[in-house]
Amino acid sequence: MQDVNDIRFLSMRDEIISSVNTLANREYQQNVWVERKYPHPGYYDDFSMNIHILYDDTNVLEDPEGAIGTYLTSHDEAEALANLHEALEALFTELGTELTDIEYINSAYWEAVVEAAFSASQTLSENNGK
Repeated sequence: MQDVNDIRFLSMRDEIISSVNTLANREYQQNVWVERKYPHPGYYDDFSMNIHILYDDTNVLEDPEGAIGTYLTSHDEAEALANLHEALEALFTELGTELTDIEYINSAYWEAVVEAAFSASQTLSENNGK
């Protein structure tokens, strides 16, 4: 396992961790994505922003093993994000990519996303402290 300080793009790792934490937090999703209760003026967040970070900006979900050393520290982190990718892909395969945040959150597939994100969040947090 690499030391977190040896990660090539540490600030993007922080963005990945933030997105994963958001996907793991139902209360945050309800408050921010659905009810639009933002923590401060000028703040915005939604499901789409987090998906863009994990897919488009970093490609970490589509190639987690390839992200070791760039954004991730270990195979354990890559495996945890691969599991999150599987849950999200099941969601998108069944529901498409055009629903509202509340429609995704209320779907039968959402719990698997939250659980996979929670597990990934724990793995990323454990490795961040080492």
